[in-house]
Amino acid sequence: MDRTLMERLIDWKHSPRRKPLVLNGARQVGKTWLLKEFGKTEFENVAYVSLDSDSVARGFFDSDFNIPRIVAALSLELDCDIRPDRTLIVLDEVQSCPRAITSLKYFCEDAPQYAVAAAGSLLGVSATEGTGFPVGKVNMLDLYPLSFLEFLDATDNKRFADLVRTGDTSTIDALERRFSDLLKQYYLVGGMPEAVVAFADGGDFKTARAIQYEILDGYVRDFAKHIPPRLLARTMLVWDSIPKHLSKENKKFVFGQVRKGARASDFEECLVWLEQAGLIRKVRRVSKPGLPLSSYPDAVAYKVFLVDVGLLGALCDLNPSAVLEENRVFTEFKGALTEQYVCQQLISSCGLDPFYWSAENSSGEIDFLVQDEGRIYPIEVKAEENLRSKSLAAFNKRFADMNCRRFSLASYRDQNWMRNVPLYAIGNKSIWE
Repeated sequence: MDRTLMERLIDWKHSPRRKPLVLNGARQVGKTWLLKEFGKTEFENVAYVSLDSDSVARGFFDSDFNIPRIVAALSLELDCDIRPDRTLIVLDEVQSCPRAITSLKYFCEDAPQYAVAAAGSLLGVSATEGTGFPVGKVNMLDLYPLSFLEFLDATDNKRFADLVRTGDTSTIDALERRFSDLLKQYYLVGGMPEAVVAFADGGDFKTARAIQYEILDGYVRDFAKHIPPRLLARTMLVWDSIPKHLSKENKKFVFGQVRKGARASDFEECLVWLEQAGLIRKVRRVSKPGLPLSSYPDAVAYKVFLVDVGLLGALCDLNPSAVLEENRVFTEFKGALTEQYVCQQLISSCGLDPFYWSAENSSGEIDFLVQDEGRIYPIEVKAEENLRSKSLAAFNKRFADMNCRRFSLASYRDQNWMRNVPLYAIGNKSIWE
């Protein structure tokens, strides 16, 4: 399985300013596999330890942060030679050992010759819980579920992914029907590696869906294990409400949809935990499309998306046949899947931080706004080939110097004020920037 983040891992290895690496990501997005594969292909050997299951290794960090002692102890416990720049040390499930997280500071300051990578599923939570997170002493990378292009690579459709990467829009348009079918597959399977591998092996949506249910069950077990008891029941209410929010035309997160009469103070802490665990993404409203977008967020208005489009379908029990046959159930939920998909690709494929905009006293809304290299791109999302863009046109008249984009199932076209880009081509920014 090819992951595009591998290139950035290789850059990290060779960087003259390399620090210990922290690989963030939700559970089951493939962090362990990627680090092991990276170590196997780029180093002479890998010293891998799971701090969740190895209590002996956890004890190495108890007494002090003497790095030569810790390295020697790991070498004995793992029965491998650990040599500077030749061995990749992988501290997996590092959130299970807070002092191991703190030790990364001392690897950085006292032993930079060692290549150390730490991975964990709740590091965003750990960083805010007084664990001595080594701010400024580590390099950070984020791993997400497979993007649509990575999904194509993994399912014997690499030639289609490579076509998108070339940016040849005329040939992409000629294969519109095939791309649309592949996109529906991705809506169902999503990007969680285990589900993708199962689908690639047998083309079986039922097996992929069963794996998605297992992943969701694992997340719920994590809730019970890691969330403070006072927040557990409320966090489950928030989690279960996400499909309902996304299925609305106005997808703004409303606490009254979680529980009648609820206020932000009742549930905001739950959303923070879910976001720090990498399970959701808040897309915040901006009051105006100014540079930088991060300077204009509305603290109380946002949409909430899941980590993966396939998991969204599983969470709401969307039957695979509804998507494949495009029956009424899929028609009603297609907008939610499409916005989830677009949000996911903007983050994972394009490396962008999405916001949205809505008018204060009208129904006008722009689904996403992103900023890249000093330019702002207002984005309207259409689940079908519908080419009417009233909100986008009104927004373009109201704000000058915008680079309006519409993502839909229609063919590529440039209309000067706005460019339409097929949904399946989002992953190549050169097509739409």
